[in-house]
Amino acid sequence: MHLLFSPLAFLIDHHYNYSMSKEKIPTTPAILALKAKNAVFTLHSYKYEDKGGTRVSSGRLGVDEHFIIKTLVMEDETAKPIIILMHGDKEVSTKTLARMLGVKSITPCKPETAHKHTGYMVGGTSPFGTRKPLTVCMEKTIADLPEIFINAGSRGLLAKMPPSELVRILEPREVSVAI
Repeated sequence: MHLLFSPLAFLIDHHYNYSMSKEKIPTTPAILALKAKNAVFTLHSYKYEDKGGTRVSSGRLGVDEHFIIKTLVMEDETAKPIIILMHGDKEVSTKTLARMLGVKSITPCKPETAHKHTGYMVGGTSPFGTRKPLTVCMEKTIADLPEIFINAGSRGLLAKMPPSELVRILEPREVSVAI
């Protein structure tokens, strides 16, 4: 599969490969957290579209939507927040997730609640560098992909990395809740 990327790419592995782009990249808590863990990743920017979701980012980056990993902030019936990482072309079965976590129910957080928990705006939510530590669940098939694109803490900015880096850094609980 041939992937097309934004010309903006920074390789983070003790070496910095700055592209010739004049585009300004924000320093986000996610990027700082990835650097602190010596993560191997590249940054890819695209023109953000409000409510465009993974369909827009995959189209603008020329990447299969299945490889774009969305970061969803949800909560159980006691308002305990969790992050669920899911393929861009899939949805989460909240009933199955609740059953797997041993809770009564799981519902998506309102945008302002998600922001309070993570420090990120909806559309720019990253599982890295959240305001407070949160339980992270990951659809188990994400680990089987050769590479993933996940939000880097800003709208219109994704980090490309091997899923093994995500697993190493976040130690997510693997779940099978995709529909």
